[in-house]
Amino acid sequence: MKILINFIRNLLGYLIIAVDLITRGTKKKRAPEKQKAINQELTKFSLYQFSACPFCTKTRRAMYKLNLPIEKRNASVGSKHRQELLEGGGRIKVPCLRIEENGQVEWMYESSEIISYLENRFA
Repeated sequence: MKILINFIRNLLGYLIIAVDLITRGTKKKRAPEKQKAINQELTKFSLYQFSACPFCTKTRRAMYKLNLPIEKRNASVGSKHRQELLEGGGRIKVPCLRIEENGQVEWMYESSEIISYLENRFA
């Protein structure tokens, strides 16, 4: 039964990804020097995610629309990023945005919270 549920969950996840790719729209346009500064700032950010997770897809879609090239780290079973997420954030839950600033690391969970933070900071 668990195998069937995982299969259905993954199938729906990949269907959501396909719909996202088809309906994604365009990226936010910025002056080249402004985009370069944002890109530099984003080197301290990373998104822990599962590829077929609908909440991760929602977060990646917002990142795309805001033109935020944040490093994506796959936290699937067996990946080194999964252990990083557990040790750093305290739990394995995705999406999780890791923000490193001023020698501090913040682990932000919840897609809506992540998107709101990114919109307020970079829109």
